[in-house]
Amino acid sequence: MPMLDAFNTDTFGMVSLTNSLELLPFKPARIGELGIFQPRPIATTTAVIEEKAGKLALIQTSRRGEPALVSESEKRTTRSFVVPHIKLQDTITAETIQNLRAFGSETELMTLSQEVNDRMARLKQDQEVTLEHLRAGTLKGVQLDADGTTVLFNFFTEFGITPTVVDMNMDDATQDMTAKLVEVKRAIDDALGSHRNSWTYIQCLCGRSFYDDFTTHARVRTAYERWNDGAFLRSDMRGGFEFGDTRVRIEEYSATVSGVDFMNTNEAIFFPVGVPEMFETIYAPADYIETVNTRGRPMYAKMAPGADGFNRAVQLEVQQNPLCICKRPGALIKAWTNSDVYGS
Repeated sequence: MPMLDAFNTDTFGMVSLTNSLELLPFKPARIGELGIFQPRPIATTTAVIEEKAGKLALIQTSRRGEPALVSESEKRTTRSFVVPHIKLQDTITAETIQNLRAFGSETELMTLSQEVNDRMARLKQDQEVTLEHLRAGTLKGVQLDADGTTVLFNFFTEFGITPTVVDMNMDDATQDMTAKLVEVKRAIDDALGSHRNSWTYIQCLCGRSFYDDFTTHARVRTAYERWNDGAFLRSDMRGGFEFGDTRVRIEEYSATVSGVDFMNTNEAIFFPVGVPEMFETIYAPADYIETVNTRGRPMYAKMAPGADGFNRAVQLEVQQNPLCICKRPGALIKAWTNSDVYGS
């Protein structure tokens, strides 16, 4: 019977299952849709990031004929990051598909294939939302595990940077929001240094309360009340809008999975879009014999026989090994609605 030979056919091999997994519909995820995290496959389980601490310096004048000043060598710092290993398993038993076909039929593989695809799709959805959570943490500078409390990476600490936090002071109806956004942009430019002119726009992802307080602020409403006959004030702009001519795009971001909030309701994070190699998702290889020292792929899928050896069950696994990293965490600017709720 075909089912008995399921583990000796390419249909259920690691490569075929992985290729099929990558063709399944993608679960929408806003940060992934932004396309700011560039993929970079590696063949090891540890990523090494090199930092060049180059800087501009003023040169002291000297008399003609005197020895020239000696330029300081550019210092380089390397940091190693162990790539997170995330895997999820499921089991299909004979009971699961027993009554989905007639006994003795020659379509067992087709039935098993459909069940495998359905289970793989569900495992992939959980993996995708986990990747979204890791990327959200990266944008905030502190990446947390699935429990919402365990710190995987604190990029501010790793790079020796004190994060910049802006109090938007929205409880003051006279506060100039344009001035606040200029403050944010200046902080980003200062952090980018020589790359300060490389961004195309500033993206703001904010929690619900931050968005509501910003869009209902008196100075913001006044700025938009004449725009397109007040269309802004009547429309649902949560999908994002550019505030004035600031090149800052404000967008509500709300995601909660398993009781873990990806963004605090009073919080916002501002980051530049278009800076070369600022954000990366580094993919390490899976922990299978056939993938040792190969370039990593976004996800892997594999099937194995049940533990009892009698073909009563098959085990499925979907895994990913992503390191979502920001190489310029100083340009990640945190903001809060006002000082009273900072850190809450």
